[in-house]
Amino acid sequence: MVHLRRIYHNGDAAISMEWKISDNLVDYEAAVTAMENRVADIIAGSADEMVWLLEHPPLYTAGTSAKPSDLIDPTRFPVFSSGRGGQFTYHGPGQRVGYVLLDLKKRAAPKQPDIRQFVQKLEGWLIAVLAELGIESFIRDGRVGVWCLDKNGRECKIAALGIRVKKWVTYHGICLNHSTDLSHYSGIVPCGINNYGVTSLAEMGVDLSTAELDVLLQKHFEIVFG
Repeated sequence: MVHLRRIYHNGDAAISMEWKISDNLVDYEAAVTAMENRVADIIAGSADEMVWLLEHPPLYTAGTSAKPSDLIDPTRFPVFSSGRGGQFTYHGPGQRVGYVLLDLKKRAAPKQPDIRQFVQKLEGWLIAVLAELGIESFIRDGRVGVWCLDKNGRECKIAALGIRVKKWVTYHGICLNHSTDLSHYSGIVPCGINNYGVTSLAEMGVDLSTAELDVLLQKHFEIVFG
């Protein structure tokens, strides 16, 4: 486990933020509990913002818009109901998850917080990381997530988003397929979209370690959000 602290500036205001980086697989329910506790502390003003980079054991999560029919194989992996937005998604080894706990009210001051702008920044963050790795990626209206063309020219999802906001503090966040076993997606209809595939950095021919990916995620987060 690695903890880093950064200071960001919003006009004249300084915002202290923690980067928490887990090397081992993190239990999903334990992660959600830790996020919820941290959100409560951020709201109370007793804790800094945080981005948590981690991986989970293989599992499926159902967002608030999930359809039961999109869970094709309910016995394959554990299934968890999640308070985040979106539908079914997969988490597992080789997929870098980024839980983003930010105080939008503090960051937007003196303006009104804008959740849509926050989501756009999450998308921009992922697109910038992928661009540095030589992958041109994009978003599509009506299709949540970040997409790219695979080696056969087919549009595939390479990263997913799902957030929740409580009193203007965000949690949950993004996941980027690094060296993910893509066959694990066959137990669900990912994000309710069954006409497109999923891919990963490894499938796209990108060879880098998790530590190297974490460096890029931190670098471009600071550019987009800092």
